[in-house]
Amino acid sequence: MPGTNRQKILLIDSYDSFTFNLADLFQRAVPNSELYIVKNDEITIEELIPHLPSFAAIVVGPGPGSPLRAQDVGIIRHLWHLPREHVIPIFGVCLGLQSLAVEHGATLHRLPVVKHGQISHVKHRNTDLFEGVGTVDAVRYHSLHVTLSLLTCPSLEELAWADDGSENGYVVMALRHRYRPFWAVQYHPESVCTSEGGLQVVKNFWKLAQEFSKGRTQSPVPWDPELPFEGPWPPTRLANKRLSAEVEPAVVKSQVLQDVSLPITQIAELLSNPSSNDNAIVLDSAAHPGRYSIVGCPVPSMIRISHYVGDHYVSVSGKKTTVRYPLGGQSVWDWLSKFMSARHAQGGNPELPFWGGLVGYFSYALGVQTLEIQTSPTSRRHPDVNLVFVERSVVLDQKTHELHIQSIIPDDDEWITQTYNTLREAQASPPSQDSLTAFRAPAVTSIKLPDEQSYREGIKECQEYLFSGESYELCFTAQTRISLPYLDTSSSRARAWALFNRIRLVNPAPYSCFMRLGPSTLISSSPERFLSFSRGGSCQLRPIKGTARKSTVPTRQEAERILGTPKEFAENLMIVDLIRHDLHAVAGMDVRVERLCQVEEYETVWQLVSVIEGEVGAGKGWSVLKSCLPPGSMTGAPKKRSVEILQSLEAEERGIYSGVCGFWDVGGGGDFSVVIRSCMNYQDHSTTPETSTSGSDGMSTGTDEVWEVGAGGAITALSEVDAEWDEMVVKLQSVLRSFQ
Repeated sequence: MPGTNRQKILLIDSYDSFTFNLADLFQRAVPNSELYIVKNDEITIEELIPHLPSFAAIVVGPGPGSPLRAQDVGIIRHLWHLPREHVIPIFGVCLGLQSLAVEHGATLHRLPVVKHGQISHVKHRNTDLFEGVGTVDAVRYHSLHVTLSLLTCPSLEELAWADDGSENGYVVMALRHRYRPFWAVQYHPESVCTSEGGLQVVKNFWKLAQEFSKGRTQSPVPWDPELPFEGPWPPTRLANKRLSAEVEPAVVKSQVLQDVSLPITQIAELLSNPSSNDNAIVLDSAAHPGRYSIVGCPVPSMIRISHYVGDHYVSVSGKKTTVRYPLGGQSVWDWLSKFMSARHAQGGNPELPFWGGLVGYFSYALGVQTLEIQTSPTSRRHPDVNLVFVERSVVLDQKTHELHIQSIIPDDDEWITQTYNTLREAQASPPSQDSLTAFRAPAVTSIKLPDEQSYREGIKECQEYLFSGESYELCFTAQTRISLPYLDTSSSRARAWALFNRIRLVNPAPYSCFMRLGPSTLISSSPERFLSFSRGGSCQLRPIKGTARKSTVPTRQEAERILGTPKEFAENLMIVDLIRHDLHAVAGMDVRVERLCQVEEYETVWQLVSVIEGEVGAGKGWSVLKSCLPPGSMTGAPKKRSVEILQSLEAEERGIYSGVCGFWDVGGGGDFSVVIRSCMNYQDHSTTPETSTSGSDGMSTGTDEVWEVGAGGAITALSEVDAEWDEMVVKLQSVLRSFQ
């Protein structure tokens, strides 16, 4: 509890995506402390000074931007000039070191060769911060550096350095103030790949800080709960509570059909008629490492939940009516959590990830909203939250070939038995064979690709932001639009289902889906799981950065060589460190990297994949989903600054693309993939086209039916413009092939 006798540490966050990793490092180094976090612009130095005696030390974290810009460092620059009676020990990281240095006479420069996500050997004198520290191989995230001299900054002493040779020469990696208790490192001690220079260096800082504080007498300062400090960190894990103790959990009823050879598409056609229904759900594990495929079976009472960023209500649509429920000051996440809490279920097969629940997508813009970034008004086409509540479902286990028929509707045994018999009869017949000839490519009116020159210029602009210290990595994207001749409602829906069948054959993926949710249709062949969480609260994220096509790289050994380059490793590592931060925000210290930058084999490609896991407690997995959006692999790092930059560079809204799709199970689990290698269509079938033109925003306003496809890539300081354009086109073609 705040106000205990444990010593308090204040961590100043400069809107970085590694802040909670640093908090975790300090909690491990100083386990009996309380750590509080404040943004660098949430409090003035005048407001902070009276409360400094409450803290034993300050940590100045990393962040984007320059130490010379007041808006980037906020109160940090004032900390180094505090009156002597207010001075307390400070430990700076990256931007923190640069600020300490320039405020005491050092000169700031750009690195000729940027170091983002790269590991360097750091040399030191085995004293001070580095006493007892062995060989340091540290991760660096910086494009700016400082130079010192005894003439210009006599109060600073270098403690460690890196020799970048012909690239950058000698680069300061750590320093201290000779007369005040200020220490700082340029590298990132909190990175998962920093060896030696992390935990022990922080322990040494704490030892030095304690020695400084001995003999100093300070009057106790009452703790002010109104101060904008977030903490203490890590957060206390709360027990899961249902909305009402009077709500009895639903009971999952099921029956199993063995030795199933029916493809999931045929099962869907038998049970849910996805080629014609208003709301249709198929989650398809069409390739390794996916395992479970799910079909949501419609019922007359099926409801759809939708919400647009900026609205203060949630729309719930039934068969004939739509009701708006005011949010009343709560977030849409809180509303959904209460909705699901009241529909909790039990008694299903614990091996299955899905018993029933919400299925659909969350847009990229919804994630941007969680970052408190000002967004422009949306086009109001695809909702930012678009979900259906599935009460009847079938789940196909691709490993055991078992088909689980499930319902959470009371007294629904007749439907289960009828469905079992229908599928058993279909199983007895010769299975339908998927083939490209069965699903012809649609006639295409036009394909509007991203403008190549503009895209190339965008890559160069991204790199200028990287070189100037604004970001470490930027996931730059663009939209392609495919126009098809408009058909009547029935034929158009049937064509969309045929298109899904083509895509899953041309580009089989572990996290494919077909979702028709009102006027929005999403067809995805995503290879990337974003987040899965178990009913017990275990979470797993699996970021992908690094791709090699098996057609040109046939062996694992060759794939490991190509995907093991510093560029590919750095791209993946940056997202791993970002995801650790996002997960630490909810899971506290219970976060671990299970796999780092390992090559996985998929149907058509090799992928460089990492696995990050954590524990948040039963029923709390959805809070990780909220915390981690938008996916870091689709933004770059630091996330907030990167998203702001991308909004200024990208010509169009991303919409559903770069969001996530999947399910939130009534038992408390969930599984969501990143919406990539996907196409989206919006078609309001309640109106009849009267013209033959297509709107610039992609809406079907006439005889054109428009599908949108997003594609892009992670731009780093090591990126080559030609290679990045080619990579974007390759990703685009994985979907375009189905239209051709």
